[in-house]
Amino acid sequence: MTPKQTTAPSDLKESIKAKAKQLGFVLAGFTTPDPAPHLKFYEDWLARGHHAEMNYLAADRARAARANPRLLLPECKTILVLGVPYDRPAPLRLPPNSPNFGGVARSAEGGIASYALGEDYHLVLPPRLAALVQFIEAQVGHPVPNRYYTDTGPLLERDLAQRAGLGWIGKNTCLIHPQKGSYFLLAEILLGLELEPDAPFATDHCGTCTRCIEACPTDAILPNRSLDARRCISYLTIENKGDIPEDLRPKMQDWIFGCDICQQVCPWNKFSAPEGDASFGPRAGSALSDLIATLALSPQSFNRQFKRSPIQRAKRRGLIRNASVALGNINDERAIPALENAINDPEPLIREHAQWAIQQIENRKSKI
Repeated sequence: MTPKQTTAPSDLKESIKAKAKQLGFVLAGFTTPDPAPHLKFYEDWLARGHHAEMNYLAADRARAARANPRLLLPECKTILVLGVPYDRPAPLRLPPNSPNFGGVARSAEGGIASYALGEDYHLVLPPRLAALVQFIEAQVGHPVPNRYYTDTGPLLERDLAQRAGLGWIGKNTCLIHPQKGSYFLLAEILLGLELEPDAPFATDHCGTCTRCIEACPTDAILPNRSLDARRCISYLTIENKGDIPEDLRPKMQDWIFGCDICQQVCPWNKFSAPEGDASFGPRAGSALSDLIATLALSPQSFNRQFKRSPIQRAKRRGLIRNASVALGNINDERAIPALENAINDPEPLIREHAQWAIQQIENRKSKI
């Protein structure tokens, strides 16, 4: 016998959204666990190899779950999709091939995606999701089967978010809200509780705009509203654990962890708030304001400096690899001694990219 629900369904939905907002989720919507509308598109994307070496995306169990979220929670009747904002970076003011890298002359500083300047959302959001589940159970007066994720489960979360009314999927593949832009982290709660789904967001507001496609320095954004991860700066600096292809290195500008370019040029982000959730604001001492000093990070200092930071995902060897490429592109001769020291690093990945950076700087010097 199913326990009696103590709150009317319509009131329950509004109370859940109010609690979600209190927990920092300024976007919240409900949808069904039915197959995602872009499932075939996703399968075709995998077939073209555009997921690069992220083989977990193509694993059979993960693909089955993306096709049928009930495989993650058989009792699932509703999916609550949530969005929490992070800080909006400065918009790009110059063409992407500008020597100032889009209007922000960072000298020997590295570019970091805005979401990664603060605490790791994988650590911050799960306790909030658990608190929201507890609130829902208190409202209905009985335990509710549930599972929750934030970029950690096999779900087509942007598809679910669009179907839950949170926005549309833009040409840069980001979810865009018409009043709040795209600087959001998404999370989902699968619930064994039947609630009326919200209306899907049906309108595509990108129109004829192609700013994101034109601004991408590595041509990673494809005309069919998909992304070739093999060319994406975010993939190359985070998920990629090996060498960065030599033909792409000069195009990566000074980005060393992630990339914001396709969002910075998006006209809809003029509506987003400058400041997002406080947990994701810049942490004291965690910024990579000096790329030259980054090359000297020991394993211990790396772990200490980036504890609870998303930057840990790149690992020390990946971050120094990225910093070497950025220094080669910045063309700062002051970096040569530090790069020469990096050539003696125990990590072959670091040695190879440091050597490349020195060669870039010396080649430009010889042409002067």
